[in-house]
Amino acid sequence: MKKIYHLGSCSTCQRILKDLEPLDGVLLQEIKSEPMTAAQVDEMKELAGSYEALFSKRAMLFRQKGLHEKALSEQDYRELILEHYTFLKRPVILVDGKIFVGNAKNTVQAAKEALHP
Repeated sequence: MKKIYHLGSCSTCQRILKDLEPLDGVLLQEIKSEPMTAAQVDEMKELAGSYEALFSKRAMLFRQKGLHEKALSEQDYRELILEHYTFLKRPVILVDGKIFVGNAKNTVQAAKEALHP
């Protein structure tokens, strides 16, 4: 399965999607208009190893809610990601049982190589 979770209004996600083209056979899920299910977040966690690996500490709500001052558990990270899409580190790219999380250059390059072997 090939799937990309992204935010349509995020210019970084848009740039990365363009860089990953062609996206033939890749399911795109825009997480604001089509929220992630608990099962989808749990599947991502299984591949990533933890909910924290999926969590964006750069999200504006992270500081606004004072979360940077708290010790968060794995369950907290899971609930926050499900509560608001901005807490997902984007994009999340799934390719045949592999996961690529975030927009780091080497992560995007690895995802590109997995999508287009």
